[in-house]
Amino acid sequence: MELKDDLKRGLWDQNPIFRLLIGLCPTLAVTNSVINGLSMGLATFFVLVSSSTIISIIKKWIPAQVRLASYVVIIATFVTMADMFLAGNFPVISKALGPYVPLIVVNCLVLGRAETFASKNTVPNAVADAVGMGLGFTWALVLLGVIREIMGSGSLFSIQLLGNWFQPWLIMVLPAGAFFTLSIVLGLINHFSGKKGEAKHQH
Repeated sequence: MELKDDLKRGLWDQNPIFRLLIGLCPTLAVTNSVINGLSMGLATFFVLVSSSTIISIIKKWIPAQVRLASYVVIIATFVTMADMFLAGNFPVISKALGPYVPLIVVNCLVLGRAETFASKNTVPNAVADAVGMGLGFTWALVLLGVIREIMGSGSLFSIQLLGNWFQPWLIMVLPAGAFFTLSIVLGLINHFSGKKGEAKHQH
């Protein structure tokens, strides 16, 4: 049951983007299309799960004085692997994501889970937490990417969905569109979460 709770935590109750509001820099920068959001989410997922697993395994042998530096080195190793994989196999996506894949090294989601969870829990719990957080981060990026790409380009995964009658909202593929979309989604989530909480309280 505990593993299930660790897995579910990041999907909704502590979703990195919609609940904890962390990792927003790549969220706002790369979600102008679904493929970019999905790619960033999967890269972060890989780094998060891999680094959390290794840190949980070797936590007893990491001196407290250098633990953060050690975590950064471990995270940077997997970030480099993800960056090289994208550059070698998906150069167009790699170019579109720009510096944001290397910046996963300093993503507070990855380093935060390493410090607050992976370094203090067993390997199965650390893996479950990382998988949940990684999936939560990924689906949030995909959702924002879906909204922005449809409204900004009339397409999804670069496949045109809306006809010539549709006038794309240029703002949705610009940085301002990221803030606009995120604020609307957060507002809706908070609204319906509040309604649900009130209903439970009444019962």
